[in-house]
Amino acid sequence: MTSISPSDSQKHLLYVADPMCSWCWGFSPVIGAIADRFGDTLPIRLVMGGLRAGNTKPMTQKDKEYIRGAWERVAAASGQPFDFGLFERDGFVYDTEPACRAVVTMRRLQPKSALSFKARVSRAFYAEGRDTTDPVVLADLAGEHGVDAGTFAQGFASAEARNETFRDFLTCQESGITGFPCLLAGRAKEGYGVITNGYQRLDALLPVVEQWAARS
Repeated sequence: MTSISPSDSQKHLLYVADPMCSWCWGFSPVIGAIADRFGDTLPIRLVMGGLRAGNTKPMTQKDKEYIRGAWERVAAASGQPFDFGLFERDGFVYDTEPACRAVVTMRRLQPKSALSFKARVSRAFYAEGRDTTDPVVLADLAGEHGVDAGTFAQGFASAEARNETFRDFLTCQESGITGFPCLLAGRAKEGYGVITNGYQRLDALLPVVEQWAARS
């Protein structure tokens, strides 16, 4: 499961997601299977969406009820595991910027690992109940991908990582993408076509991706 930085002329998939988006977690096996199947034919460029980036307000009981309902729907649709311990916490601030910046940091340090790292951060949050707003947790996860925790922490805290993460968010906003996961195909210099804007099963997407892969 890899991601790359394709040239403007190279046909590729553009995957816009957020590590702390529940539907992106549900979609994780689907995008992983697509990456494994199409490899260099349709490499994946990963862009962070910033679902709740910069949020500063602790979750209210109403927030918890709404999000729990969403997680239950994702679990039913995708079969992905969820740890609902989050809803027992008090004062949790659901800010997705640190997790997004962690993926961008990995993309800068080890580009081919960005997609699998995004999936690892999602699993840590959704299936293991870990706090992926915590830089220490994120550095530990980076260590699992062979990146020294200190090197990762330094990159994570850098202005370059912050700015690149913001540029991802801006790209998403300027493209009019408001929901995740969003998967597109095309070339940067020619534009993109939407494969899916939202969760879809692998069997529904494969014929569409295959058509894109077959195009000259």
